[in-house]
Amino acid sequence: MALEVAGGLISGSLALLADAGHMLTDTAALALAWIAARLTLRPTDPRRSYGYHRAQVLAAFVNALALFVVVAWIVVEAADRLATPRPIEGGTMLGVALAGLVANVSVYTILRRGNQDNLNVSAARLHVMGDLLGSIGALLAAGIILTTGWTPIDPILSVLVAILILRSAWSLLRKSTSILMEETPDSVDPDALRKELMANVPGVRDVHDVHCWSLTSGQTMLTLHVGLVAGANGGLVLREAKRVIAEKFAIDHSALQLEQAECPDEV
Repeated sequence: MALEVAGGLISGSLALLADAGHMLTDTAALALAWIAARLTLRPTDPRRSYGYHRAQVLAAFVNALALFVVVAWIVVEAADRLATPRPIEGGTMLGVALAGLVANVSVYTILRRGNQDNLNVSAARLHVMGDLLGSIGALLAAGIILTTGWTPIDPILSVLVAILILRSAWSLLRKSTSILMEETPDSVDPDALRKELMANVPGVRDVHDVHCWSLTSGQTMLTLHVGLVAGANGGLVLREAKRVIAEKFAIDHSALQLEQAECPDEV
């Protein structure tokens, strides 16, 4: 980051400065991701019965917002550079961009080994991918400037990189917001789940009050009420219902309320 700041100031390249600015947010983003990952290792306690797993989602949410800020800065600065073109030293820009590319490829390779479904790891990986794209954009801009002398390519490529970052940031923001709002995961259809239980679990009369949400990425939670037919064995119904829920919908943590008569919540 420090090398790109120096190189951007010396060469006059926005692409390098933009990548350095993004790296600055990455320093905070990676630190936040690491802290969140460490928090999830803490045991549960009476006040936090689910532990600290949501910390990963909060970190992903904050990182997504940080990416939006970076994109806005790049676009504003690029517009200024296009309105007032500045001389750029292509040779210096090329050398610094190459060094940045090597650093970003190294970090991205490490993060690729992490859990692909973990939003926290994905957020960190997206930040580094943005840096990687920035380094590639800076290399392309430096090559064009050295061969043609056309300096507007520098802010133009910076905007293209910003658009790619924006697309990833929006996806991350949407996923983390969905979990924080406790929306039903895309992988679960409550109506299909209700019909599956009523059709394939003997002794089930009715299924209602179905609530399904994600604690964090990859950890789906479910609660529901099961109305039993007269004389049904509650223990057998409970075991079979949980088996169907786990096998058909990949939900291992479910809480079922069995009801022999009317639902007490509706009386």
